[in-house]
Amino acid sequence: MGDPTEPLLGRAALVTGAARGQGRAHAVRLAELGADLIIADVCAPISPTVTYPAPTADDLAETARLVEATGRKVLSRVVDIRDLAAQQQLVADGVALFGRLDVLVANAGILSWGRLWELSEEHWDRVVEVNLSGTWRTVRAAVPAMIEAGNGGSIIIVSSSAGLKATPGNGHYAAAKHGLVALTNTLALEAGEYGIRVNSIHPYSVDTPMIQPDAMLELFGKHPSFLHSFPPVPLKLASDGQSGFMPAEDVAEVVGWLAGPGSGPLTGLQIPVDGGALKY
Repeated sequence: MGDPTEPLLGRAALVTGAARGQGRAHAVRLAELGADLIIADVCAPISPTVTYPAPTADDLAETARLVEATGRKVLSRVVDIRDLAAQQQLVADGVALFGRLDVLVANAGILSWGRLWELSEEHWDRVVEVNLSGTWRTVRAAVPAMIEAGNGGSIIIVSSSAGLKATPGNGHYAAAKHGLVALTNTLALEAGEYGIRVNSIHPYSVDTPMIQPDAMLELFGKHPSFLHSFPPVPLKLASDGQSGFMPAEDVAEVVGWLAGPGSGPLTGLQIPVDGGALKY
């Protein structure tokens, strides 16, 4: 019988967008559960329409260091998920190193703001090509290797609460995240015969660099009716009992559970990780 504290021991996981924030938390948690890691991030600005700071190569190196500190091995590489060939090479190199690929956490994504009819083509195209098309490219690179390994596995698609409800001010982001629901559910049906489970998670207000309180306050100041579409988090998650932002580590606990055997019967599900916010 395996060690219940390390249910992923002997398995390998790929996490995109791993330089910081949710991606780092997911990678570290999977390593704590026993998995060896393949981690990737673009480590560069994607577009001038994305106004929060981009991750860096140093950020990705720190994630690799944190994974190694758990005693697990890690393959770390700067990769843009819009580049299918680069992702295929990363997967091939990871399988050559670890002998298998069991878990995929498709986490990488970007966010920008604006009303739909005022967005530039740059706003729309970058968000959709990264969040939706880039995630498909990650799936395209990883799934054949998972099938060939013959061990089944778990795929976790990181969508958003914006993938389950309307979010005025970032409709292009919501459209891409809603698209990930269709990708998840279709892939669950197509990959199920190989023992591969596919679920999407839908976090809300996670404490990462993507959260820009000043930008959101500016948006709500211009369009106060939008505020009602962004409910408070009723469950007080922060240790100080004050902040409504969810620690990325809390989301990582859900990812770790979905990656492991405890969630074995579940596939094709959309799981809100929102502290109850979507019940408003």
